[in-house]
Amino acid sequence: MSRSRIVALGGGHGLSASLQALRHTSDDITAIVTVADDGGSSGRLREQFDILPPGDLRMALAALCEDTSWGHQWSAVLQHRFGGEGELGGHALGNLLITALWDLLPEQQVRGLDLVGRLLNTRGRVLPMSLIPLDIEATLRVADPADPEVAERIVIRGQSQLAKHPGQVESIRLLPEAPPACPEALESIKLADVVVLGPGSWFTSVMPHLLVPDLLDALRHTPAQRVLTLNVSLNDDETNGTTVAEHVEAISAHAPDLTFDHVIADPQVLGSPEDRAALEEAVLRVGAELVVTSVGKMRTPGVHDTLRLAAAYRDVIQAAQP
Repeated sequence: MSRSRIVALGGGHGLSASLQALRHTSDDITAIVTVADDGGSSGRLREQFDILPPGDLRMALAALCEDTSWGHQWSAVLQHRFGGEGELGGHALGNLLITALWDLLPEQQVRGLDLVGRLLNTRGRVLPMSLIPLDIEATLRVADPADPEVAERIVIRGQSQLAKHPGQVESIRLLPEAPPACPEALESIKLADVVVLGPGSWFTSVMPHLLVPDLLDALRHTPAQRVLTLNVSLNDDETNGTTVAEHVEAISAHAPDLTFDHVIADPQVLGSPEDRAALEEAVLRVGAELVVTSVGKMRTPGVHDTLRLAAAYRDVIQAAQP
């Protein structure tokens, strides 16, 4: 267990996997979570109460719960989702708890999240990337079914719509543009020893952080070691048909001059020798060293293995220490 101050950025299941792995390397972890979800329980609560979508924040809190019976029990409570077709149907209890705290503590979103963290005895802190709810808008390239060589460009708004659209994402932006960053998130990046971006839904969980100007500026200027974690699957609806090299190139296109120290990739997503060569070139352009190591579960394709990912993080963190 190192004493490194680690900041992890992302959202959803990808950030949760990263946090569970990082817990094996440090007790000082801060999660910075995207706030652009507009679907499911989060979308309903966001629309009804005009609040940040709580779902990804809830998942990050659950991932950081202490490794005791108390922490595990409260993590299960936080993640419990009601069934049925009534008004509670589909809501996660943790989303309702966070919503209640924000209702009791207006304009104190960070304090509300800290109180949930105290309840779970989390080994770290969870912060939103911005204190205002955001929307994602994307330009997609959609092939003509009658002639795959012909394509049109369309604009899709909303994380939930983008996640299920079959088109290929060319660019994304946030609405409102240039949103303010959470001050505590900026401070955590400034003081970090290691900053980890990814894995996760590339265009809706990972890259939105780079579209918050102050957050991107903090990432560019932090003295911390910067680590980019690639996904272990290329078959999700959002990025189907793209290569890992194109994932890195998308980062460069949306955040010029942002460099990394290490890029972690699982061998199962490297594809052909040509794909690997393209990834190596893309990684070189962001100033990083490519670390190819198995971080996925052997019997569950597309899912990170917590201990393998923890070992990969441990190795790159130790390599950077004097």
